[in-house]
Amino acid sequence: MQTAAESNGVLKLKFQRLHSTVVNSVTAADAIDFLFQEAVLSQQEMRDLQQKSDRRQQCRDLLALLHTSENPQAFVKLYLAIKNESHLQWLVDRVDRCDLSSLLEQMYISEPTGMALDCCS
Repeated sequence: MQTAAESNGVLKLKFQRLHSTVVNSVTAADAIDFLFQEAVLSQQEMRDLQQKSDRRQQCRDLLALLHTSENPQAFVKLYLAIKNESHLQWLVDRVDRCDLSSLLEQMYISEPTGMALDCCS
């Protein structure tokens, strides 16, 4: 059984792998509202993202912000935000089917120092 942090880490890798698909498919405004409601985004982060006029750039900036976030549930909450959008069920299915074995290998590749690398940072 995975911990919440491991689940978030796996989802982080999946969203990185599907970055272009997410940027081209997700209306970030809906996800931003949900992520603010769930305390993943601050008021300032929400305002900054909402001021973007280009929909795809808004989504890129949201993903970049989440990739640097220290919130241990950032990608779990993003997944839930997308899952709430019925027209994005196909994307939820694609995230769910994303190959975990190669993603998990990437998560546990170690440097010579023995420290685990997070390939998505």
